[in-house]
Amino acid sequence: MRADKPPFERAADVIRFAGGRVVGRTRLQKLSFLLELTGYGQGFEFSYKHYGPYSEQLNQATRSAKALGLIEEIENQTSWGGFYSTFSTDAESTGDQIRDELTALIVRADAVELELAATAAYLAGQGERDPWGETARRKPNKAVNGRLQRAQSLYKKLRAIKTRTRLPPI
Repeated sequence: MRADKPPFERAADVIRFAGGRVVGRTRLQKLSFLLELTGYGQGFEFSYKHYGPYSEQLNQATRSAKALGLIEEIENQTSWGGFYSTFSTDAESTGDQIRDELTALIVRADAVELELAATAAYLAGQGERDPWGETARRKPNKAVNGRLQRAQSLYKKLRAIKTRTRLPPI
């Protein structure tokens, strides 16, 4: 864990790295997870939950950052009645070109395809021999209609970025 900043500042940094705006709690979690894997992380620990890699530390730090006014969270209702959050901050990123390229791709990615790609990466890191197959098994309703293949394509694009630590080949 990074000792130079408290968790609430590190959570705000994740949003800053994404250009100051992240739509969705799941996307924020996957963004932070992929930053950890690529050497740009803020020291949050992840475990597996229903939507793939999840950090309760990040969740708590985000709440604290909101309470302290470092970030803004706006909850919006979906057309089907659910809710999603949009996180934003006015503070600017420090400007790392490679990290910015990575985060821009993550922020633009389809949310379900991002979830599938991050889940496969997490499972690979846990020693799963067939991370894409296991992802499809765990998320059968999401890994349909070409989504799993598009998630694999997204992962290849993410992996092609020459980050500090390369994403594992899966």
